[in-house]
Amino acid sequence: MIRAVAIALALATGAAWAAADPMQAHAPSMQFVPPAPGTYQLQRIQRAPDAVLKDARDRQRRLGTLTRGRVTLLTFFYTYCVDEWGCPFAYRTMVGLRERLTERGHAERVRFVSISFDPTNDTPEVLRRYSGNLKAETGLAWEFLTARNMAELLPLLEDFGQDVSIEKDAKGQPTRTINHMLKLFLIDRNGIVREIYALDYLHPAMMVNDIETLLKEEDAAPIGALRR
Repeated sequence: MIRAVAIALALATGAAWAAADPMQAHAPSMQFVPPAPGTYQLQRIQRAPDAVLKDARDRQRRLGTLTRGRVTLLTFFYTYCVDEWGCPFAYRTMVGLRERLTERGHAERVRFVSISFDPTNDTPEVLRRYSGNLKAETGLAWEFLTARNMAELLPLLEDFGQDVSIEKDAKGQPTRTINHMLKLFLIDRNGIVREIYALDYLHPAMMVNDIETLLKEEDAAPIGALRR
């Protein structure tokens, strides 16, 4: 009930913007105090789907291994997105979250995953340039992934329920994503999606509390329960 009220208040005030706190710059302002970590539960929405992808070093990676064992924040993006409230906003939000989570001592228990919408442009080499030194800056892992082609990526987008518009060639084959809705997926260490954040609900303070709620849930679980 506490979380439901918080969400309703957040959505009701989503048109206002705050700039006093660097973590909240350009984010919807919160006219409420978020409930403390561990005082509420997050729903189990769906199991995170699996796929074979490629990382920035051109290595094959199974997504399933990157959505297990740690709390994971996952999003889809373009390296060349210029929409202020699209991928760049998500990127800035995740950079700030990573700093705050590291300060709180959670770097070894949390992971970020960013998957390109456009494997045609966003090759492993492009991802390597885009990510720069991000992975070396803190102990919190941040994986940047792409697919071999759009046809292989499309089932993953559908399984996540990621809203997209797809450009097709003369033969009707998918070539690239041309429009999408910004979403971030919070996944627990068992690979279950527990929250989905859209643009009007990207409140960093609330996201940190959600992550810490999942970490507290892990700590309270009986030995062996988290391996199921």
